[in-house]
Amino acid sequence: MTKPLSESPAVGLSHAKRRRAAPPMPLPDHVALLLQGGGALGSFQAGVFEKLDELAIEIDWVAGISIGAVNAAIIAGNPPELRLERLKRFWDTVSGGMPNLWIPDNDRIREAAHLAAAQAVMMFGVPGFFRPHLIPQSWQPDGSPGAISYYDTTPLVDTLNALVDWDLLNDGPVRISIGAVDVESGNFSYWDNRGADGMTRSNVRIDARHIMASGALPPGLPPVEIDGRHYWDGGMVSNTPLAYVLDHQCSDMLVFQVDLFPAEGPMPRQMTDVWSRQKDIQYSSRTRQVTDQYLRLRREHQAIRAVLNHLPADMCADPEVAKVRALIDDSAVNIVHLIYRSRAWESGARDFEFSRATMLDHWAQGREAVDGVMHKGDIIARNILDGTSAAFDLDHPSHLKETPA
Repeated sequence: MTKPLSESPAVGLSHAKRRRAAPPMPLPDHVALLLQGGGALGSFQAGVFEKLDELAIEIDWVAGISIGAVNAAIIAGNPPELRLERLKRFWDTVSGGMPNLWIPDNDRIREAAHLAAAQAVMMFGVPGFFRPHLIPQSWQPDGSPGAISYYDTTPLVDTLNALVDWDLLNDGPVRISIGAVDVESGNFSYWDNRGADGMTRSNVRIDARHIMASGALPPGLPPVEIDGRHYWDGGMVSNTPLAYVLDHQCSDMLVFQVDLFPAEGPMPRQMTDVWSRQKDIQYSSRTRQVTDQYLRLRREHQAIRAVLNHLPADMCADPEVAKVRALIDDSAVNIVHLIYRSRAWESGARDFEFSRATMLDHWAQGREAVDGVMHKGDIIARNILDGTSAAFDLDHPSHLKETPA
């Protein structure tokens, strides 16, 4: 019998119960949740969100790529009391094609079941998400979606429209940023309900097309046309919205960066390991590199400010000096990396293996990742109170590495 997500012991706490506790740390002006692309691994992000919500850590900016865009739209497009219920409904739907069967705790058996489930997805698609084209590609008109993709994503339109209040998403209190790639120009595009400055409402109304465009990974899924342009999955250029969020930060901020593909990993030992490791490197999007560059720039700005503070009063009043000060006027940011770690039995198919058992496992791991961070929450709290910047890497629940600016 297929077990719905709401019946899992790891999830399903009532909203009233989740809201009893105060946040476990002081919070800055803004708290952002950044969601990578990663297909079936996106239930890890949902687990992260559930635990943050349970801890009363309110998110007011969510940015996503691919499956991260889907989760982001459900979060931003629902009032707080409905967000988890809608996330659970989405993940129950897409994992409904393969029931939660008992599998022995043996890596070889789990790997066989994992690969069989992924093969089923390749053959039949995912409920509420995508399905194979009924007409062979060779019979499709040139340039049509069926001629340039293997699957039809029409089911996702109905799923998103049923789960997302688009007016609330565009006009509500949560800022949302969604990234995709223009097929013809190769340029990366973002749709943001607050506009580039983060303060004014965008003229673009985000709807199901924008979310689907962000996750239209070729050659499996067809490009999505929006205002005469065609878009593919944003992960083809950058699988994380971290750089966009840091470039558009306008005040002190705490960032939870949820990575579904670790940049670091072991040397492959067999071909399935090669497939898995290749995806990790391709889609990790150099998150650590972006963070390191950002923190290095912050240190340079601190050094420049120290020099400017030693200038005599008459030079400080110079307009050119004022321009320099404005350029290095940084707000504080603390970036917490929550990284999904693959199980020993998972292969390169893990991003399109939508079985119920695996989905529940990913969801529970997302909750555990946040628990691990909270064990070191005093370090993050200190930085927030001091107005300093740093990045925190979670290697496993008992180890939190801090990289200060």
